[in-house]
Amino acid sequence: MKTRRDDQPAYVTKDGSQIRELMHPSQHPVRRQSLAEATVPAGGRTLLHRHRETEELYHVVAGTGVMTLGNESFPIGPGDTVLIAPGTPHCVAAGPDGALVILCACSPAYAHEDTEILEAD
Repeated sequence: MKTRRDDQPAYVTKDGSQIRELMHPSQHPVRRQSLAEATVPAGGRTLLHRHRETEELYHVVAGTGVMTLGNESFPIGPGDTVLIAPGTPHCVAAGPDGALVILCACSPAYAHEDTEILEAD
């Protein structure tokens, strides 16, 4: 099965990022994982959140920013991949010069019900 990014509708998820589900069990025949493209606008930031069950990989494809992972914060940019273990609080902030675009691989697949927001928006 093949999908095209531009054929996938974008929506805003609980953490405030714009998401395109590139492969997700709710829409495609994939069973145990999902792959999405997340976009955080220049100067924007997602809400601090965690997932009880889901392990995530973030792979930065464009833009720069700062990743907060537990008690640690560090710069991220194109080519960087970050492992987010289940239960780990995390968020990303995009730099001022352009959108931060991240491929997000989730196992099990992303579910709103597994997302716990840890701060008010």
